Amino acid sequence: MSDTADLHDTLTLPPVRGTATGGPATLEAAAISAWFGDHKVLDRVSLTMPAREVTALIGPSGCGKSTFLRILNRMHELVGSASLAGRVLLDGDDIYDRGRRITRARREIGMVFQKPNPFPAMSLYDNVLAGLKLNGIKAPRDGKDDLVEECLTKAGLWREVKDRLRQPGGALSGGQQQRLCIARSLAVRPRVLLMDEPCSALDPTSTRRIEETIHDLKHEVTIVIVTHNMQQAARVSDSCAFFLAEQGTPGAIVEHGPTDAMFDHPRDPRTSDYVNGRFG
Repeated sequence: MSDTADLHDTLTLPPVRGTATGGPATLEAAAISAWFGDHKVLDRVSLTMPAREVTALIGPSGCGKSTFLRILNRMHELVGSASLAGRVLLDGDDIYDRGRRITRARREIGMVFQKPNPFPAMSLYDNVLAGLKLNGIKAPRDGKDDLVEECLTKAGLWREVKDRLRQPGGALSGGQQQRLCIARSLAVRPRVLLMDEPCSALDPTSTRRIEETIHDLKHEVTIVIVTHNMQQAARVSDSCAFFLAEQGTPGAIVEHGPTDAMFDHPRDPRTSDYVNGRFG
């Protein structure tokens, strides 16, 4: 039985004060172009990522997938030489609007990175709550235990760690650390969760558990995942977008649509070549 089997039996907690409360949201990129200095890396990328679905971003290295992902929650602007054009809409509201705080965008649109990054000396319990502290969000004093249990359960980790919550996060295996990072992201109640190759450094068993977690979570949070693993994209996603940068041109979307159609009946021969392993 999956360690996420008790997901739907968990208590639904009241929202933590200061967190997003709107539920899963549709995320839309409209004509996104991006640069690092004078080097253009994305050219007018438009994509709708529907609520309660998993959208996979696929394509060879260097075509702008991870840059696009970072643009979706305003991390691109952390690079001094970075710039962009276009809009990112969260249920129709532009997250780059001048009146919208960057901290709000990053609470509503969370990120799980390629390499697990728990705080190694901090306990598992405190790791889950760390996102609240970093965002200046107060959890109810008498609700912290329930919040930690809920988030670890949703991340498929509770059964494995419930008796050692005071151990340091660095004591976990790589796959467990990645699920701990997912639990930490969930604690602030995001509406969208971005994942940048979350399984690339994990063994097959850990990868399977992360994929089970993704499958269970998509009903509560919209998920966008970058992956180079075509089998994984086929297993976990509802739709795919194929990025490509050809002959020194900026990255762009060649084709996007339902995952089954992208793999079984792609419209563009370049998509067929990529998903069937003929390049990349």
